[in-house]
Amino acid sequence: MADIKPADVKKLRDATAAGMKDCKEALIEANGDFDEAQKILRKKGLAAAGKRSGRATNEGAIFIANNGSKAAMLEMTCETHFVAQNDIFKKYGQEIVELALAEGCTDPADQLLQDKLKEAISIIKENMLIKKLTVIEGDADSIIVEYSHDGGSIGALVKLSAADAAELAKDEVKQFGFDAALHIAAFNPLYLDTNSVDEKYEAVQIDVFTTQAEKTGKPANIIEGIVKGKLNKHYKEICLLKQDFVKDDKMSVEQALKAVGGDIKLTDYAYMKVGQE
Repeated sequence: MADIKPADVKKLRDATAAGMKDCKEALIEANGDFDEAQKILRKKGLAAAGKRSGRATNEGAIFIANNGSKAAMLEMTCETHFVAQNDIFKKYGQEIVELALAEGCTDPADQLLQDKLKEAISIIKENMLIKKLTVIEGDADSIIVEYSHDGGSIGALVKLSAADAAELAKDEVKQFGFDAALHIAAFNPLYLDTNSVDEKYEAVQIDVFTTQAEKTGKPANIIEGIVKGKLNKHYKEICLLKQDFVKDDKMSVEQALKAVGGDIKLTDYAYMKVGQE
């Protein structure tokens, strides 16, 4: 049997984050072979991971990988708040979202991501899930700006586009992108603009507003105006570009964007919060 030194055990623990006892036993089983000991720990951990599936995962964090022209954002959950704040959990969450970005993964169930997740479960010894994954694609004429709130409880992405790509390099444009992402994190708009509102959703709102207006007993043309006014007010609540800007509620997000100057457009966004479907 190989002579297993405390320094070897510590080295394996540092590399795998497994317990000291588990590391020593793996080294003994591997007859001192470091790489083989890592494989043993991984196999044992993956086997245990299957037994943990099904446990509730109500804690977690949002992770973002962004190369400026393409970004991925995912929610990874775990069983306890303690683990959600753990550096190893955060390391694996970041590695998984970066893997998703690099490999073009768009589905949380992608095998590449699930294999990495099982590795994290084997080390941390809690059930974990990749609940959501969203990807925003950019191009040479766009940038993607991110914002993460409260230690990763909320994440937001904003895509800005311009006819002249040089405009996107300006500090004021990048600052607006950050502020817009912060705004999204704060208000979680349902739609980008009035054109993107779901037709069925809009029809329900119009029906509700019409019913309310008809109770006033006013003429049809007045009722039509009331409904239109109520709908426009509702747009200000649900559409990002129509909402009062978080940094200056005297203007809308759309007006704040115009104030930046240039031909900049906010063309896409994403919002994610831990525990929210």
